[in-house]
Amino acid sequence: MLKQGAQEGVIRLLYLDESGFERTNPLPYSYVKRGQQHRIPKASQRGRRISVLGFWQPQERFDYGMVVGGFNTKRYLKLMHWQAERAKQHCLATGQFTVIIQDGASFHRSREVQQYWQQWQAEGLCIFFLPPYSPQMYRIEDEWLHLKRHELSSEVFEHEYDLALTLIEVIESRGNRREYPVERFIFNSG
Repeated sequence: MLKQGAQEGVIRLLYLDESGFERTNPLPYSYVKRGQQHRIPKASQRGRRISVLGFWQPQERFDYGMVVGGFNTKRYLKLMHWQAERAKQHCLATGQFTVIIQDGASFHRSREVQQYWQQWQAEGLCIFFLPPYSPQMYRIEDEWLHLKRHELSSEVFEHEYDLALTLIEVIESRGNRREYPVERFIFNSG
């Protein structure tokens, strides 16, 4: 029903999800010459993961925020307020509400977040929660899978900074190839 509403231009549909990226990615498969040992380079020190929270409007645009570690309520709220402002401007310009489809992660449903649901709805942003264990309905999962399997497969990064720069480059490049805009939310480090 939501997908049909988006196709008919009644709503703007976004998929929100978080994905984590490590400095070393597992190899799905590999080839070596017979008799040689397969070697996988390792980073010299253990690092933290880079998490990306993305808002994907299929074939239209990709917005995201990136952090070292994981997302929590505070970081999620910053991104949602950013999207609520975008939804408000979009609704004023087109009359379309924005619907964000997301999973039931604890920070998506925290008490602090629930305080904003009515405000966001008044601004033209509605939240739709997917039922548990339904990745087939979650179209952004295919985007993360593609990034990990095809764009970053078998890459090894010495530092989180190198991984973050490569992620930014890969996400931008993907948007350019598919001819849709990409925008990154930059968290205030201070």
